[in-house]
Amino acid sequence: MCGIIAYLGTRPAKEVLLAGLAKLEYRGYDSAGLCFSDKNGLLSFKAVGPVKNLVKTIEGNDKYSLGIAHTRWATHGEPSEINAHPHFDCQHKIAIVHNGIIENHNALKEMLIKEGHKFVSATDSEVIAHLIEKFDEGNLESAFIKAINLLQGSFAVVAIQAGSRRLLATRRSSPLIIGVGKEEFFIASDVPAVLAYTNQVIYLQDNDFVSIDDSGYKIKTLAGKEIKRELEGVQMNLEEIEKGGFKHFMLKEIMEQPITLAQTIAGRVVNDKIKISLQIIPGSFDRIVMAACGTSWHSALIGKYLIEEIAGVRVEVDYASEFRYRQPLISSRDIFLAISQSGETADTLAALREAKAGGAQTAALVNIVGSTLAREVDSGIYLHAGPEIGVASTKAFSSQIAGLLIFALYLRQLSGASLDKGLLMELKNLPKAVEAVLAGADKIASLAQQFKKTNNFLFLGRGLNFPVALEGALKLKEISYIHAEGYPAAEIKHGPIALIDEDMPVLFIATKNLLSDKILSNMAEVKARQGKIIAVVDRDFQDIAALADHLLVVPSVHPLLAPIINNIPLQLLAYYIADARGLDVDRPRNLAKSVTVE
Repeated sequence: MCGIIAYLGTRPAKEVLLAGLAKLEYRGYDSAGLCFSDKNGLLSFKAVGPVKNLVKTIEGNDKYSLGIAHTRWATHGEPSEINAHPHFDCQHKIAIVHNGIIENHNALKEMLIKEGHKFVSATDSEVIAHLIEKFDEGNLESAFIKAINLLQGSFAVVAIQAGSRRLLATRRSSPLIIGVGKEEFFIASDVPAVLAYTNQVIYLQDNDFVSIDDSGYKIKTLAGKEIKRELEGVQMNLEEIEKGGFKHFMLKEIMEQPITLAQTIAGRVVNDKIKISLQIIPGSFDRIVMAACGTSWHSALIGKYLIEEIAGVRVEVDYASEFRYRQPLISSRDIFLAISQSGETADTLAALREAKAGGAQTAALVNIVGSTLAREVDSGIYLHAGPEIGVASTKAFSSQIAGLLIFALYLRQLSGASLDKGLLMELKNLPKAVEAVLAGADKIASLAQQFKKTNNFLFLGRGLNFPVALEGALKLKEISYIHAEGYPAAEIKHGPIALIDEDMPVLFIATKNLLSDKILSNMAEVKARQGKIIAVVDRDFQDIAALADHLLVVPSVHPLLAPIINNIPLQLLAYYIADARGLDVDRPRNLAKSVTVE
């Protein structure tokens, strides 16, 4: 989960590489580095910490028009200048940048050391440069391919050689694109890195090998067969990936949710019917298996409630990271639904491939157009939530829930059953309800000041609101580093109630549903032990007001839409607490946006 940017063209490479790294920093910010190349050799710069630290080390150096750069999320080796990319061969004539994990790097390193190679870093990546050196007999392309064919694991790799105006690159299970401009070419982990210069991109596929020089690019398989990949126009614009006056990307993305939800819903509820392009034959399945990671796993849990209630279809939800290791029982009578914001999550892709091997029909709920996940499934639903730069997912989560609701309604429609017109109308009006929640952001910001020094937090909900409690706890711990747990409210009696005292804030999601009376009982149990109660409510409920220390009031909506509405105050509370603690909200420690390694 590192960011790669490479450039060959006529403009100063420095400006392209540094700008590209800034756009890719959500992928990793432990360290950063770059390397220029010309006829005189290689010139590199590295720095620990964010990209701005790298910028400080570079003055001048505008003459170079070829280079590679990298922003790192550490897997092998601590963050340091030595472990920062690019990495080099013994003679400092070959430089590489790498995203992924080389699973057999220890064996390769041992072999190379026996042959006289000397390593300087603790990374798995450095072996790539040494392997290329090992095979280099005057043909860098041939040496590169021989080296790559020895690698096991996931990778996106770009290499340059001193004195050569050529970029070489390949990928396997890690994203990589080519950007094509006028007399200039780019290679990057993601589209935002090149968007300031071109919107014409090629999405490389697994085991593609690309060679770029001043005359153009050629794409081959690693076996040497020349292939063609479609040049695609990207619809994303630069304004979408700028902060737009907000202090952090996370706050901007929270505030964008009325717009992004409208985009997810648009064109999919037409004349009281659901219109989506999934390729599912009625009666061709008995079960839906959903797999996801992190926030997407929480949306999958909500999806299970929605699909089973609306469509009457049996649903199982798996952590993608566990799915392929438990010998899952998959058949052609299953629909496997993968959920991922980025479409590049390594564990989710591996789970998808396991399901395909078992014969399942496959579908995806994904935000990024052209992502690996989107290309590998039979059909899917795009979220249309726009770029999400903040590491902690917000608007994508809301759009995932809306997409899962649409999917549930679609399955019900497939069965021939009628749809709830009132629910459809409320779904279309959902963005307005979200606007009403966001209008109360200042009150939540004020509340956050009271809890910024808290060490622990409990989030409790029942039914559909239980996964919302899980997500609220995840957001708080991700960006504020406060220990937080989410539970079904009734489960506190089975252990967590032992933690409750006058220093323990407990947030209840207490909007009206069939389990409202049960929530009241759980709140009374917490109050009896002096816990500090924050309650998300959607009405003037005197019994809750008597128990709660703080009320967060949200609009009353259909119970099946409540998870979207109820989650937004939790996002805002997490954001404002983290900001009040003086933390870098968009770059939480040890985390990166797109988890492209296992």
